[in-house]
Amino acid sequence: MVNSILITGGAGFIGANLALELQERYPKAKILILDDFSSANFKNLKKFKGEVLACDVSTDELFFKVDDFQPELIFHMASITDTTVTDQELMMRKNVDGFKNILELAEDSEATVVYASSASVYGNVKEKVPLSEDREKSPENVYAFSKYIMDNIARDFSEQTGLKVVGVRYFNVYGPGEAHKGKFASMIYQLYLQMKKNKRPRIFKWGEQKRDFVYVRDAVDATILAKEAPQSTVYNVGSGEARSFNEVIALLNKNLGTDFEPEYFDCPYDFYQEFTQADMRKIKEELGFVPKYNLEKGIEEYIAILEGKIDYPIR
Repeated sequence: MVNSILITGGAGFIGANLALELQERYPKAKILILDDFSSANFKNLKKFKGEVLACDVSTDELFFKVDDFQPELIFHMASITDTTVTDQELMMRKNVDGFKNILELAEDSEATVVYASSASVYGNVKEKVPLSEDREKSPENVYAFSKYIMDNIARDFSEQTGLKVVGVRYFNVYGPGEAHKGKFASMIYQLYLQMKKNKRPRIFKWGEQKRDFVYVRDAVDATILAKEAPQSTVYNVGSGEARSFNEVIALLNKNLGTDFEPEYFDCPYDFYQEFTQADMRKIKEELGFVPKYNLEKGIEEYIAILEGKIDYPIR
């Protein structure tokens, strides 16, 4: 039984989906959300029944806002998620300093921490094999670097304090609740919007780059399950499949009843990952987690929600 839960970044995409699921699973728990609303939207929490406070967790404001709240469990989702931000000081201050504050809070309350890591830490891999958690890391931008350093800090903190800190290394998460992210929402959502405007979906040449797309409901299930890890660690959270952007467009066409051909253009980013695929063996072996959604099922449900055919959240 969990009595008190803190969620940072709880008004964001994954954070809000997580909050809504946690309140269903733990109806008697007190759930507190902290978010600075720099990249979030209150609309994601219209069905949330707990408390929400505006707070930048990278500042000392955090400790004043939670002064009378002793969380048993902390889900740390807050961070700058725009991977194109080049301000290195800002990225490191928000992501890394913020995480260190959360760990200090966790030490004070002896809380278990589950935090958002990222598959971007693997870098632009050349060999197309599933990416295991222990493979060499090669962050290509400061966002990925900040997540890499967070993983290092989590490991050291756990060794020093004996507290459990578990990273969930998200691959390409998509699903309801991401609309507020605009151009930083998933490519699946952006391509959907283009096609709804009767425009050809635009992707980098020649659409054969592959991603491990994971539906947000699977990501949330894995995140909650991560608190049961036998020890501090990091888990990949993906679907375990690498699928191309051409396949995404084909599935969007199928579910929308359209027949748009892709419009290809040159990729402007030198840090762009050509291929990602999560090795999901570790989280399956240690926690029994198996994704429920492949790309076909995830896009079908997501489009049904976007088109107003089914309600969200789904119970």
